[in-house]
Amino acid sequence: MMLTTLRQIIQEVSGAQDFKEALNLMVWHIAKALDTQACSIFLLDRRHGEYVLMATRGLNPEAVGKVRIPLNKGLIGYIGEREEPLNIDDASEHPHFLHVAEAGEEAFKAFLGAPIIYHRKVLGVLIVQQQDPRRYDESEEAFLVTLATQLAAIIAHAEATGALNILLDTSADKPAELVFSGIPGAPGIGIGRGAVVYKPFELSAIPDRESTDIEGEIQLLESAFLAVREDLRLLGERLYPSLPAEERALFDAYQRILESSELLSEVIETIREGNWAAGALRKIIQAHIIRFENLESEYMRERAADIKDLGHRLLTYLHSHETVITKYSEKTILIGEEISPADLAEVPEGCLAGVISAKGSSSSHVAILARAMRVPTVMGVNDIVIYDLEDKEIIVDGYYGQIHISPNAALLSEFQRLAQEERKLDATLETIRDLPAVTKDGHRLTLWVNTGLGSDISLSLAVGAEGVGLYRTEVPFMIRDRFPTSEEQRVVYRQLLASFAPRPVTMRTLDVGGDKPLSYFPIKEENPFLGWRGIRLTLDHPEIFLSQTRAMMRASEGLPNLHIMLPMITDVSEIDEAIRLIKKAYGEVRDEGYEILMPPIGVMIEVPAAVYQARVLAKRVDFLSVGSNDLTQYLLAVDRNNSRVANLYDALHPAVLRALIQVVESGHQEGKHVSICGELASDPAAVLLLLAMGFDSLSMSPSSIGRMKWIIRHFTQKKAAKLLQEVLALESATLIRSHMESALVRAGLGNLIRVGR
Repeated sequence: MMLTTLRQIIQEVSGAQDFKEALNLMVWHIAKALDTQACSIFLLDRRHGEYVLMATRGLNPEAVGKVRIPLNKGLIGYIGEREEPLNIDDASEHPHFLHVAEAGEEAFKAFLGAPIIYHRKVLGVLIVQQQDPRRYDESEEAFLVTLATQLAAIIAHAEATGALNILLDTSADKPAELVFSGIPGAPGIGIGRGAVVYKPFELSAIPDRESTDIEGEIQLLESAFLAVREDLRLLGERLYPSLPAEERALFDAYQRILESSELLSEVIETIREGNWAAGALRKIIQAHIIRFENLESEYMRERAADIKDLGHRLLTYLHSHETVITKYSEKTILIGEEISPADLAEVPEGCLAGVISAKGSSSSHVAILARAMRVPTVMGVNDIVIYDLEDKEIIVDGYYGQIHISPNAALLSEFQRLAQEERKLDATLETIRDLPAVTKDGHRLTLWVNTGLGSDISLSLAVGAEGVGLYRTEVPFMIRDRFPTSEEQRVVYRQLLASFAPRPVTMRTLDVGGDKPLSYFPIKEENPFLGWRGIRLTLDHPEIFLSQTRAMMRASEGLPNLHIMLPMITDVSEIDEAIRLIKKAYGEVRDEGYEILMPPIGVMIEVPAAVYQARVLAKRVDFLSVGSNDLTQYLLAVDRNNSRVANLYDALHPAVLRALIQVVESGHQEGKHVSICGELASDPAAVLLLLAMGFDSLSMSPSSIGRMKWIIRHFTQKKAAKLLQEVLALESATLIRSHMESALVRAGLGNLIRVGR
């Protein structure tokens, strides 16, 4: 019974015209369902540190928007502080009771309240009250807690879209500031206009766009309906004889939906309101999906998937007749559900001012690429309404992971000032481009670059890179629709080796799988990060491995700066097999007449097994290189692309730091060079710790070299060692990061963490 009631309430609330109506519907239905005399919702106004009465049934309706309770006051503040329900038979007898005359709650005794929490963040408090003293029973309490969790998602969405701020803002002449929070992806301040990119056939990501030809859009829509209707008719005729009755009924239902004028009319009406056909279709189909999903009948709820499928079929036909060209401005903020490297490349050179991705984290490959391109980026903005941001003026704060939509003049001016400070800082860093990364007491550290794009070469050399610590060879594979030939690979590798000669260039063998798929070599696994990827894949396909290593060696003729690195090593047998194949390739290339040297071979330390076997691995190879991105992911059991757990992903975790120390000590015991090529190497809060641990070289994005060099040149190795000992006594990544950032601020280097500090 309660489940049915819950579903009905959510269905009603989901159909509300706006956020205010949704809150009013919620309190009305809850009061009715629990047969109680009052139900109210208090929402947290973070700007003023108060809970605001935003909807009520039973209390004084004139108090809505006016009654404000401080964070630490009253039963509301008490529930929010404790983050758990409160069920008492007489509210006035409780020591935290706060009398608020305007609310008109004097007549009520019984009180039950539940916190509204979303992703560990208290958003408000939901309460019910009754005149007679009594304790609500366990089922009523459980029901209210369940409703509070449902309400949390609705409020979080309203917070993301700005509807919550608008409702909380009591001043009519002061527009609410629209701010979204995500995860810092690439540092910097980006100011520009939004351009939404999306997968052409992903209904939920289709943006709203103003139509310049309404009648033309309607014709496209009607053609799509006719085409899908004909497709389904032909498909039904072919399959009908072999289909069971219930499946035939599904085809009939599809046809009835398409032939009825209701769905088509709804979409046409939305087009006439100014939206293009694809955006109008998305809006109407999504509304129908929500309606079906909230119906009581399980059979009818399952029909939501059919409506979605129908929407995708119609969308496919729309896109087959439309040429959709994304409009890029001179300062483009690229926005998408999941931005790809190809999306970045589509933006005209010099026009990309910022990136916003609804999915991913700071260690997603797009974020890594954005850092290399020096483009401010915010990742994992879960509740962002992507299709609503087209052509909006946007500020991207890549330092704090925030984006500001349609900022007011004062806010815009402040961020323009910060952007100017960034440019001044870059000019200062330019003065040390040709100087070494040497501490005040004379300790030298080599700074290399991570790269994967040919366009990075000139930038890397311009910032004073002393070599390439990681060349991601998968990039030439990912930008094609087939495996590149050995000769195509040789040309790419030759350019890189020749450009950096005599500086070392470390080429990682093909590292695909996990979050780096190849469209022409699909891998479907339940858990790809623990699956068939890196060296595991290429050893199973020696033809791919041999073709690549032969290309590397042919490219190195006359250029003895090639180093080969093996990814995702977990066992010595993998090294033994890889070295056997490399020696085989070496012999074959020599037999072809190439005068080459056998390149040094190294391994990436990126899984816990490799940490504990680092010394054994070091005996077999010429160097070790820590991949801190994956090593952190596997040590902390945190998917680094999952924004829901991104707050747990921090390479300054004590366990990660101790693992790094063990790797350095193991490598040096065997007299081998040890480097680090993950994103930790370009973290201002980490560079001094890596220096103190004894890493021989750091490899990072070109944009980070100047900043890391500046830090190294402002400290002594002795001071770095002292800081390392201090943080090893701390118990969390948060404390360690705070300690290191404070050290930089005290040294006058706060601008390297964020301009303006």
